[in-house]
Amino acid sequence: MATRTREKAEARRANADKRPRAIAKHIRISPRKVKIVIDLIRGKQVDQALAILMYTPKSAAPIVEKLLNSAIANAENNLELSRDELYVAEVFANPGPTLKRYVARSRGSASPMLKRTSHITVILDTKA
Repeated sequence: MATRTREKAEARRANADKRPRAIAKHIRISPRKVKIVIDLIRGKQVDQALAILMYTPKSAAPIVEKLLNSAIANAENNLELSRDELYVAEVFANPGPTLKRYVARSRGSASPMLKRTSHITVILDTKA
C-alpha cells in the first residue's frame, strides 16, 4: 500500500527541472539519423540554432526546427523568459517503439524490417 503519496508528489514537484522544454514523441525517423542533426545545435544560442537547422539538408532538420520553436514559445509564454538569453542546454533523441514489418524474399521466405521511431527532447536555459 502506498504511503505518504501526497508528500512524495509535493517533493517531486519541488525538485522538478524548471527549465523550458519541448518533447516530440513517436517521430517516424530513426534516432541515429536525428542525432546527426541535434549534435549541430547543442550548446548554441536559439537564433543561431534555428539558422543552422534551416540550412541543414537532412530529413530530421525540419522536425527538430519545429520542436525548437515550440521550446522557445514555451519559454516566452509560460516562463516569461527573453528569447535573446536562451540557448540549447540539452537536446537528445531516445528510441521509441519499433514497428516490425516483413519484406518478401526469395523462395517464399520473409525478412524482418524494423521501422524505428524517436522521442526527441529539447531543453533550453538562460545564459546566467
